[in-house]
Amino acid sequence: MRALALAGLLAIIALPACAQVLPDPRMTPGAINPDVTEGNIERTICIPGFARRIRPPEEVSYRLKRDLMAAYGHRGERLRYYELDHLIPLELGGAPLAFANLWVEPRHVRNGWDAARKDELERALNELACAHRLDLATAQRDIASNWIAAYRKYLGPGY
Repeated sequence: MRALALAGLLAIIALPACAQVLPDPRMTPGAINPDVTEGNIERTICIPGFARRIRPPEEVSYRLKRDLMAAYGHRGERLRYYELDHLIPLELGGAPLAFANLWVEPRHVRNGWDAARKDELERALNELACAHRLDLATAQRDIASNWIAAYRKYLGPGY
């Protein structure tokens, strides 16, 4: 257990100080899946397993991640320190393969605004949209414009 904790700490320390917690909006402004609309969320994003069914296959994701690592200036860095992320998540009707919706998100950052934190927000916004307490377009816009601000708006201050 102690070795595992040390490995996790070393992984965080090994990340570059400039690890981006928000994507470059010129490269990754977000893109939506035209097959998902407010009128069909009960048949799409609100069905358990929807995102898993439309997620790109691993071999495609690997190539995309490698290409995005280079585009974001992370050449030579370890792939495992980053997650290929959909800015507008599949669970909110994000486009699965649009380059404009993909970026390499750091798995661990010193300030805590990492992939796991964004995943929390994605789940919460999906639940709100599926409960009809938040319209889909607002959820998509909020997470695409600044996911940290959206986290604070919907889930509280965080870090």
